Amino acid sequence: MAGLLSTQCNSTLSKLKHLSNNPALSVLTSTHRKYSSKDGAGSEYLHKSIVPSMHYQKSLPRLPVPKLEDTIRRYLAAQRPLLNDEQYSNTEKLAQEFQSGAGKQLHEELVALDKKNKHTSYISAPWFDMYLSARESIVLNFNPFMSFNPDPKPEYNDQLVRATNMVCSAVRFMKTLRAGLLEPEVFHLNPAKSDTDSFKKLIRWVPPSISWFGAYMVNAYPLDMSQYFRLFNSTRIPKYKRDELLTDDRGRHLLVMKRGNLYVFDALDRDGNLIKPAEVQAHLKYILEDPTQASAFPLGVLTSENRDTWTGLRQKLLDAGNGEALQLVDTALFCLCLDEEVLRDHIHISHNMLHGDGCNRWYDKSFSVILAKDGQAAINFEHSWGDGVAVLRFQNEVFKDTTEKPLVGPGSQPASVDSSSAVRRLEFKLNDELKAGITKAKENFQAAVSKLTIDAMEFKKGGKEQLKKKKLSPDAIAQLAFQMGFLRQYGQTVATYESCSTAAFKHGRTETIRPASIHTKQCAKAFVQQPGQHSVEQLLGLLNECSKYHGQLTREAAMGQGFDRHLFAMRYLANSKGMALPSLYQDPAYAAINHNILSTSTLTSPAVSLGGFAPVVPDGFGVGYGVHDEWIGCNVSSYPARDVHEFLRCVHKSLEDIFTVLDGNPIH
Repeated sequence: MAGLLSTQCNSTLSKLKHLSNNPALSVLTSTHRKYSSKDGAGSEYLHKSIVPSMHYQKSLPRLPVPKLEDTIRRYLAAQRPLLNDEQYSNTEKLAQEFQSGAGKQLHEELVALDKKNKHTSYISAPWFDMYLSARESIVLNFNPFMSFNPDPKPEYNDQLVRATNMVCSAVRFMKTLRAGLLEPEVFHLNPAKSDTDSFKKLIRWVPPSISWFGAYMVNAYPLDMSQYFRLFNSTRIPKYKRDELLTDDRGRHLLVMKRGNLYVFDALDRDGNLIKPAEVQAHLKYILEDPTQASAFPLGVLTSENRDTWTGLRQKLLDAGNGEALQLVDTALFCLCLDEEVLRDHIHISHNMLHGDGCNRWYDKSFSVILAKDGQAAINFEHSWGDGVAVLRFQNEVFKDTTEKPLVGPGSQPASVDSSSAVRRLEFKLNDELKAGITKAKENFQAAVSKLTIDAMEFKKGGKEQLKKKKLSPDAIAQLAFQMGFLRQYGQTVATYESCSTAAFKHGRTETIRPASIHTKQCAKAFVQQPGQHSVEQLLGLLNECSKYHGQLTREAAMGQGFDRHLFAMRYLANSKGMALPSLYQDPAYAAINHNILSTSTLTSPAVSLGGFAPVVPDGFGVGYGVHDEWIGCNVSSYPARDVHEFLRCVHKSLEDIFTVLDGNPIH
């Protein structure tokens, strides 16, 4: 069996490469999944999967370390549109020297190290390290948000009703996951064959060590679920130089925040079962009606501080005798933030869910469910422990469960229990030094978020359906519109980042798609700077080239065949050995391509109305977008160095031009 398995493992990548020729694979980039809930509303579980949740985990293929020559070729292709001839020839020379010199040695060492650590991926440890060693505030710099669509039944959007249902569904999700009953995360290319009870009944008897291959035989690709255990009872603990992740699954209590005050109550009983939904409702009602004023010194704002500053203040909190209260915060199932604001529009929602007022949040928790006064809901999550895949699955399941099988409704009566003894408001002992630290953190927070502008755009003249009819990749066209928009506004092509999941591999994280290419540069120039000089046929030809090339980049990235993570891992290795940094990494062009002025991420899901994040550099844009069947939406953030309103006008105009050409009409 072992011999057979190793032979099969060797051919895994070539098998996955067959998959990479399938255009459906680009779905991996949008992290759009099917999800299911089969069990009745009265059950402790969302559903009971035939196949155990972690059945495929052992046999997942390993993330490949790309060939060095492929990485250098891809790196130079991505640099070409960003550099003039002189800069490019210098970068090319440094890249070739790296390939035959220091890079060759680092690559060989990386491969040897990877062979020694077959239980994980070559990117996993360096990636955790990058996040946990970062010292800047996690607010705006790292934590993104994804907002829920409203409940289709308006009366269920009441803050108390929706909060109760979301807490109950979240706990049911956790119980389903921990019991091994959550449907495994699988990417089905032929669901009629693989997403069936008969196949599942068969595959559950295949040993976990080879189960992946069984799924592969019917064109199904199980995804890595190693991050899921960090969803609950987890937090990021600030430490000097490098933070730590803490998960303690013994916690049965929920953390609730209102007006900057922190409350806890047990959402699970002593046997680990969800307490009655009417009791959850009673406890949340008690918190919502608690007359305690907004905290003058809200502790949560400290989680928005520089990480070393927060480390020092946390130590002072412990020294002042707050250890037990902090432990309750850290080990809570998750954080529920009950806000008192009514949110006016998309922009208001984005600001509130991305950063809020800083006082009614605990940004270090693995995730927080935020519920505004009007029932608008979102998830804000800490990014070091995992990527959007696990959070989105959770969000999808919770949305489906709360809207299809709500456990309480507008007419439900809260249980007549003594919430005053079940709910505890946490009291913290604060000395003058801690009060000064909180006041300073508030000032720093306000200064940071006051610089952020968010704007949104909806293009209603076409979407996925029309683009697919023209055999164009919807994602490629959206990315092209950003390139055109930036060229129209600023007259240049800049470093652009698009995130792609590598969850098809064991402990995969993400890879970067580089949407700015020589093809998008040429096409954007034709549309924006020379509109009258090209026929409709020529412009269609350019669109087609962009779409094909973007599709290739997407497939490569999803297969772990980008260049960014490989170069990053070799640089990390050089640093950890105390080696002099190879000249490739000292090239201004390397710094420039990693200064991502356009940072983009796409998301489409029945549960999510919009997602967003701040720019990753001071002179950048943070672009969250979704290509829907009939329309295209963008939610974009910027700091004062850029004009986000003008950028969205330029993107809208670019999309208008593209769809005009697709209709067979010339542009002017």
